[in-house]
Amino acid sequence: MTGTLVATQVARLNSVADRVGLPPSPLVRSSAAGGALLLAFFAVLRLRQSLGGSRTSSSSSSSKPRQPQVPGFAPVTDQIFVRGAGPATESPDGEGAEDSQPDVLVLYGWGDGIPKHVAKYADGYAALFPRARQILVLSPISKAMFSEHDARALTMIPVVRALFPDGPRAESAPRSVAVHIMSNTGAINYASTLRAYTDMYGQPMPHDLLVLDSTPGSPRMTWFNLLRWSRAMALGLSAVVPLPFVVIQSISGVFLFVSGTVANIRGTQSSGSWASEATRDPELVTPSTRKLYLYSKEDDLISWTDIEENIAENKAAGWQTDACVFEGTGHVGHMRKHTRQYWHAIRQSWERKVASTGA
Repeated sequence: MTGTLVATQVARLNSVADRVGLPPSPLVRSSAAGGALLLAFFAVLRLRQSLGGSRTSSSSSSSKPRQPQVPGFAPVTDQIFVRGAGPATESPDGEGAEDSQPDVLVLYGWGDGIPKHVAKYADGYAALFPRARQILVLSPISKAMFSEHDARALTMIPVVRALFPDGPRAESAPRSVAVHIMSNTGAINYASTLRAYTDMYGQPMPHDLLVLDSTPGSPRMTWFNLLRWSRAMALGLSAVVPLPFVVIQSISGVFLFVSGTVANIRGTQSSGSWASEATRDPELVTPSTRKLYLYSKEDDLISWTDIEENIAENKAAGWQTDACVFEGTGHVGHMRKHTRQYWHAIRQSWERKVASTGA
């Protein structure tokens, strides 16, 4: 039954594409059986998210999911990890540790990023800013996709508490904060942290530098974006769904298309669109925050034109912005290929912030 419904929807999408002059795409070629299996997987994920909040302490330890481990970090939740300042080491751009450093660095990983891979960015920051405490946030795509705005904000409250243990007005509160977000899923968790902070303290969250790596993408539902979004979603699901990648991407596209259509009918905003707007909302982000965009024209998940459009909008609104374009790198792949350029761009942007405000 479900497989037949999926096959029907796929045929309709092809028909619509033909009528509006779009070429047929492999995005909408899949089997009914594969569609039924993947949609069932989506349903299970959604059910798990719904039941997550109702679990009680009486649940047996054997029923709990395995706690992710991030090398060198102590867990706060299954998504949030912390570690203190470390010893000075050789900086990743070869220029030594920065003289003026943030007190805290908050790092939001990309969607379904493997903890040890995300930790490599934290290690780079530990070399650049060795005196900074670190908060690392993992970004499961399922939680970003299947949670409401309020639920995501609640999940990020521990980030706010780790950042400001005694509140933002306490003498112990950090004097300067740097934030690094990776991909749209990292941006969603960042936006949820902003929302949590504003709900708790009634003001925008203070931070001095915001680094945006391979984000934000366009929130508009176009055929081109649907191809990109479905591929990003399929990359995360392919590790746990035993189906050919093209089938996973195809049904991911159908799912995203239907979800977007339902959201438009209901008048609700997608998590990606909401996060993109949150990064430039002065009620959530302090207007003095400097922004650094790291991106490439070869990114196959986030279009460089969308990022440059966002940069232009931020500049027009008065935000201080920097940008660094990398050659020949894919999505969140800039640091691996251009290590020195990557960390030098962050160093320069931080120095500009310090020079302008004395952060």
